[in-house]
Amino acid sequence: MKLVIDDAVWGYEKFFSEFGDIVALPGRNIKRENVLDCDTLIIRSRTTINKKLLEGTNVRFVGSTVAGLDHVDQEYLQKNNIKFASAQGCNANAVAEYVISALANLSVDYAFNLEDKTLGIIGVGNVGSRLNHKAKQLGIKTLLNDPPRQNKENLADFVDLNRALSADIVSFHTPLTDVGSYPSINLLGQHNFDLITKDTIIINTARGEIIDEEIWQKTQTKANVIDCWKNEPNINKSLQQSAYWATPHIAGHSIDAKFNGSHMIYQALCGFTNTLPNADISNLVKPPQIPVNRNSLKSTLNAIYPFIEDNLAIKDTTQFEHYRRHYPIRYEWHHFDSKITLPSA
Repeated sequence: MKLVIDDAVWGYEKFFSEFGDIVALPGRNIKRENVLDCDTLIIRSRTTINKKLLEGTNVRFVGSTVAGLDHVDQEYLQKNNIKFASAQGCNANAVAEYVISALANLSVDYAFNLEDKTLGIIGVGNVGSRLNHKAKQLGIKTLLNDPPRQNKENLADFVDLNRALSADIVSFHTPLTDVGSYPSINLLGQHNFDLITKDTIIINTARGEIIDEEIWQKTQTKANVIDCWKNEPNINKSLQQSAYWATPHIAGHSIDAKFNGSHMIYQALCGFTNTLPNADISNLVKPPQIPVNRNSLKSTLNAIYPFIEDNLAIKDTTQFEHYRRHYPIRYEWHHFDSKITLPSA
């Protein structure tokens, strides 16, 4: 079997070398000529999976080791009998930790108590649910908005979008869609940006196109935390320069999340090829408990991982993609023995 793999897929040699010969390429550089005689394609978000890439190739299995799906034409794969596996949920805890870290820093730098704030969570799937759970442990009142879930599950504690946008802090966690009953492109746009006030904090760790950046850059807010951008890596410099944190789409880039993504696709490929999984694979991320002896939530979280470094790293926006591809090692909170009790997963 021949496998073409995005060279940013974590641990790809350890996970996938048993299946055959690997050709590793940067995700943006994977083209049709690279996959003509390929059986298995394992990618991240920088490779667009569609007819243009795959028609006339030997590809029979596509695995995406990231949570998003907007880069994959699933209908084409299904029609052409190409097995698709995704890693939805792999980075949910990492993204929720990023948002809580941002809130801990904001609360100190802007002198407010988290217990006094409302948090509007737009999209209550894998990430939004984790964030809701953590926020409540900190005493934050949450306003949950997710119309697809609301209609399907009839959840009494969910609110409409306008109510969620009225929160002190609004955090976006929806997939990017442009079809169906609830398209998310410009979910915050010309029709409702007037609900955002000068005292609102906006956090986007979903997709850049979910918020109309042209309007956003002209709208006064208390603070913006931006990890996802339209036209990455050619990001909106006006928004970047005015943001509290401006990071290069790394909210979900913990080692744990990358392991989860690779492991989920490894298991799917084992199933597809009728291969018995290697039990030792699950031990690839086993660091010792790391002590953190700090006296506040902010100092504890910044000792675990200082996201301000990610903000500083792309003050030169030409470094966006390079920094993202060579991201520092970051472990999630459960690897740390902290003096301060941290919200659990």
